[in-house]
Amino acid sequence: MANASERLEIIRARMERARRRFGAPPSRVELVAVSKTFDAAAIRPFLKAGQRLFGENRVQEAKEKWPGLRAEFPEVRLHLIGPLQTNKAREAVALFDVIETVDRDRLAGVLRTEMARAGKNLPVFVQVNIGGEEQKSGIAPAEAVGFVERARHAHGLDVVGLMCIPPEGMPSGPYFAHLAVLAREASVEKLSMGMSGDFETAIAMGATHVRVGSALFDERVK
Repeated sequence: MANASERLEIIRARMERARRRFGAPPSRVELVAVSKTFDAAAIRPFLKAGQRLFGENRVQEAKEKWPGLRAEFPEVRLHLIGPLQTNKAREAVALFDVIETVDRDRLAGVLRTEMARAGKNLPVFVQVNIGGEEQKSGIAPAEAVGFVERARHAHGLDVVGLMCIPPEGMPSGPYFAHLAVLAREASVEKLSMGMSGDFETAIAMGATHVRVGSALFDERVK
């Protein structure tokens, strides 16, 4: 089994080939290493190999493992990529550098309040329920552009991009293309889309951030 450095090199090489092959608009695509469910011992080899951008799904889980790791690796940037409850907003603002899952007005308002309290202005992504799935979080595609405007002007958030998770078992390309159209209409530059099985397709459609977990971590290092 490849070690952490080799796995990172493989994924980054695939990302760069996809970027050059498809001529995606962004000059650089960032790798968000999805470290949810993995403990500090499993994450540390990737930190030692140079990875500095990580994604976590749950505030409480991140709170338990990242303060210690950040003491060792202060350059780390953390993205919250899972649903956020309003009662966890204060902790999320304290712990994360970017929140990718803003999807409703109430959360936007609470985040603005907590950022003001903390003296921060974190960049955020608006999560779009691109497949219209009842079980998934996210703003409806038809409401995404209007919600971005409200999040910016009514709530004062620094909305920098859109994020989505396409329906499982369906070709992801059309959903990524739809999100890219919405991003242009909403005048945002960043697109967080694509995971281990489809990040090259996401890059072809203009992703600026890809969230890769299983292709880096596996059960043997969990």
